[in-house]
Amino acid sequence: MKVVSVINYKGGVGKTTITANLASEMAHRGKKVLVIDLDPQTNLTFSYIKVEKWSSDYEKNRTIKYWFDSIIDGTRPIPTFRELIVKKSGVDLICSHLGLIDVDIELAAGLSAGTERQHRNNFIKTYSYIKNELVKLEQEYDIVLFDCPPNFSIVTKNALIASDYYIVPAKMDYLSTLGINQLKNHVDSLVKQFNNYLKDNNKNITPIFLGVVATMVSVRNNKPISAQQTYIQQLRRNKINIFDSMIRENKTLYADAPEYGIPVVCQNVSSGSTYEQVILELKNLTTEFMGKVGI
Repeated sequence: MKVVSVINYKGGVGKTTITANLASEMAHRGKKVLVIDLDPQTNLTFSYIKVEKWSSDYEKNRTIKYWFDSIIDGTRPIPTFRELIVKKSGVDLICSHLGLIDVDIELAAGLSAGTERQHRNNFIKTYSYIKNELVKLEQEYDIVLFDCPPNFSIVTKNALIASDYYIVPAKMDYLSTLGINQLKNHVDSLVKQFNNYLKDNNKNITPIFLGVVATMVSVRNNKPISAQQTYIQQLRRNKINIFDSMIRENKTLYADAPEYGIPVVCQNVSSGSTYEQVILELKNLTTEFMGKVGI
């Protein structure tokens, strides 16, 4: 089982779109896929489930927030991920919740108190919650994808510590590419601190940066416009990996997807249309992604 975090500090860069469509296309190709929505905005959740259905059936006790709350409150037994999973469009999903943002505050409270040894043990325990739960599912899935919030919160760190890889979807503009090196540095620092506290080389974590996925690309003559080419070249000069597959901007198709509860790659479109080209790009990205993670 491979585990991958999808993350960018900048919101609105297509992170959720990439996660949902990678998951659905891999499931269509016969892979067993679990997606976990860790973003309080719950956009990934609503890519698969209508808001009304989420509110009536899942909001109360079938979300990742409910799982974290059970840990914080000492509820026994703590629900397993298996109990939270919702099956949609061939993908297994653990929903997010708007209140997930409050979980970080509660988790942080237990990190600072006590002696140095207690702090070390609390650090490992707090940041390993998701990792330890996923171990129970390692024979059941080919891949797990986390849709991470646009920050470096405790929940985000839980995802990264549980991950084998991470990718960074980004628009090719100044603000979206600005924080990529900073994000990579933060991940490296987290990994170093966690492994130092762990003091067991056999259990070290090593999440690998697979690269940037260029999203919302404006295409002219079958290639990105010159302004975006500049940022692509800049990333390459800075030795930041970037996927060959890029996803063009299509506000109509991507904007409608959450409303219908169906990721773009699963939709039926007319042959020869611009929509068909968008879906081809998503399929090509999936092929490249699967090659990089080895599934």
